[in-house]
Amino acid sequence: MRHIVITGGGTGIGRAIAEAFAGNGDQVVITGRRKHVLDETAEQLGPRVRAVAFDAADPHQVEAALRELPQRVDVLVNNAGGNTGIGAARPDGLAGLADAWRANFDANVLTTVLVTSALRPRLAAGGAVVSISSIAAHRGGSTSYGAAKAAVEAWNRTLAQQLGKDGITANVVAPGYIEDTEFFGGPIAAQKHEELIAQTANGRAGTPADIAAAIVFLASPAASHITAQTLHVNGGALAGR
Repeated sequence: MRHIVITGGGTGIGRAIAEAFAGNGDQVVITGRRKHVLDETAEQLGPRVRAVAFDAADPHQVEAALRELPQRVDVLVNNAGGNTGIGAARPDGLAGLADAWRANFDANVLTTVLVTSALRPRLAAGGAVVSISSIAAHRGGSTSYGAAKAAVEAWNRTLAQQLGKDGITANVVAPGYIEDTEFFGGPIAAQKHEELIAQTANGRAGTPADIAAAIVFLASPAASHITAQTLHVNGGALAGR
């Protein structure tokens, strides 16, 4: 039986990842900032899933949460994050711009680095770390969010080198357009939905289950010789290279 920790595990992609691992018989801890959401998800997914609420961008909260996290972690999934610029007012001046960029850095890069660093002594030999990036890291138009996700990918290459001696892999999954998540802060316009689907080769939006399946594979023994990689899951909207 493996012990899995998933940040941002209460909804959308994180929830689907938790459901997939629990369905395979693993013990899963989901984390996030909203305790009521986490508790509801854990109850719905069953006894193999439990919730630990904390802000992964706050080093003090991460340290305090360690006493509630597993002493051995076989798989860490860094899913916490999102585009903090969606729905936000246009930054006012350089100070506002700096705050906007820091917000995306904190939400996407700092969460990943802090939780991974805190759990590093507990990562089991032969285990896996999988972090979530985005198609936005590979094409323009998303400013600070894309830059933050690109930083996650760059950092992951260093992490893979550090963990490799213990047989631990470190990879990134970069989703394209995924339906049924909170990413856009609510339903998107039908025209935007169709435009995003039109960019794919297979003519459909991705689902949280698509991302969960990729992560379960990367965390499996079948992927033990895959590390320092970014796996694109976008229906062909952007070709990997």
